[in-house]
Amino acid sequence: MAIYKRGKFYWYKFMWNGELIRESTKQGSDKVARQMEAAHRTALAKGEAGFRERKCITLADFLKNDFLPFVKSKFRTKPSTLRYYTYCASTLQAADFSTLDLPEVNDSHAAQYAAKHAKLSPSTVNCGLRTLRRALALAYQWGKLDKPAKITLAKGERQRERF
Repeated sequence: MAIYKRGKFYWYKFMWNGELIRESTKQGSDKVARQMEAAHRTALAKGEAGFRERKCITLADFLKNDFLPFVKSKFRTKPSTLRYYTYCASTLQAADFSTLDLPEVNDSHAAQYAAKHAKLSPSTVNCGLRTLRRALALAYQWGKLDKPAKITLAKGERQRERF
């Protein structure tokens, strides 16, 4: 039983089945906060208070149903950017890891993608990786991911040097 005060309200924090539960009680009384924590633990033990399960969708479905419509509406007046994202999303949909659920996609899959497309120029490979990075960032922003994934780009791309 761990309650603590943040500002003028009490919060509780405990572990349940390896997952950290932390919520505000929105109460100024420590006794009420302890009762609320005990009630939450009891509800979890009885199975009444289920976790908010997120419906997992695959990367290919997210790109097709969410990302590409967003890109088409946002970059309607910029045909080059629209063509860039459309091409890269199609290469990502054809990738091996496109059938994985969104939370499972990580940097190792991006590295496999870069290795498989090594025959292409590093700029083309990074085009797909940048699109993957942007798609996962949007998935996090829209609440479809719990945490954003860090995607590193391939080496060897020629960059402009500005003076």
